[in-house]
Amino acid sequence: MSRTFGYIIATIIAVGSIHPTATLQAKLRDPSTALTPRQEPDSKQTQKTPQDKLVINTKLVNLTVSVNDKLGRFVAGLSKEDFEIFDDNIKQDIAFFSDDDAPISLGIVYDVSGSMGNFSSRAQSMLRSFFDNSHPEDEFYIYAFNNRVQLVQDFTSLPEAIMSHVTYIKSGGSTALFDATYAAVEKVRQGRRHKKVILIFSDGEENSSRYSGRELQNLLRETDVQIYAIGMSEFSSGAGTLKFIAEPTGGQALFPFDYASAEVVYTRLALMLRRQYVIGFYPSNLTSGTAWHKLQVQIKAPKQLGRLKLSYKNGYWMTK
Repeated sequence: MSRTFGYIIATIIAVGSIHPTATLQAKLRDPSTALTPRQEPDSKQTQKTPQDKLVINTKLVNLTVSVNDKLGRFVAGLSKEDFEIFDDNIKQDIAFFSDDDAPISLGIVYDVSGSMGNFSSRAQSMLRSFFDNSHPEDEFYIYAFNNRVQLVQDFTSLPEAIMSHVTYIKSGGSTALFDATYAAVEKVRQGRRHKKVILIFSDGEENSSRYSGRELQNLLRETDVQIYAIGMSEFSSGAGTLKFIAEPTGGQALFPFDYASAEVVYTRLALMLRRQYVIGFYPSNLTSGTAWHKLQVQIKAPKQLGRLKLSYKNGYWMTK
């Protein structure tokens, strides 16, 4: 089988492939209660300079990458040779590569504020489609929020435990989206799985949080978590807020326009999260004057796949 034919077959697997793309701190009104691969090379890499000085680099940086085609389907079957990664514009040697089917720790942020209206029932249907295609070893928890944030289900491997809570929740009150996301990100650190994801169901309205958007983004920079946000409409006033939260983490903001498209979106999203690419490298630039390193990933896939979209976290902190 030719390499190109192999890519095309890999691209159309599953349902059209995938994607059409501990407690809150005292700040909260109502307190509720680094991505690393499962297998990785030796964490110490030794190099010799021309002067035979020994250099030891112990920080393996791992990056989760999603690749989608122009129809939003996840592109599977790519190899290590198809990717290039740049750290502060310096090309890096890829030391680790995986696309294994891996379980995740998933935090759900469920908006029950008054502005949600009938979207809450749609969200329940979307969530069921997601669970039907998730990894059997995934673990979940859920925060419900309006102007107050509440952990309504701690970590569980049973989707029905989540669904039993969201079915009878009534909408009302104002919206503390930043607070709820902040709580969920702190909680996911307790997860047992290496890959950590937050899934937000919200219209994106924000009018009641104690945490600011800047404080939330600072937390996200320090945490290896992907955020996917599901909104009501890409043209709504809250769409920009959902993109502001999700996209810098390497996740996406999605806006299915009806029940049929929502079911497809969630099926593809669940499958995509199971087979994302994990790329690891040892930074060659250890003397940078800035603690934040900007990352760029490029792809060299066959032209037959067309224009591809890559989603990944755009940087990392270098600890010294």
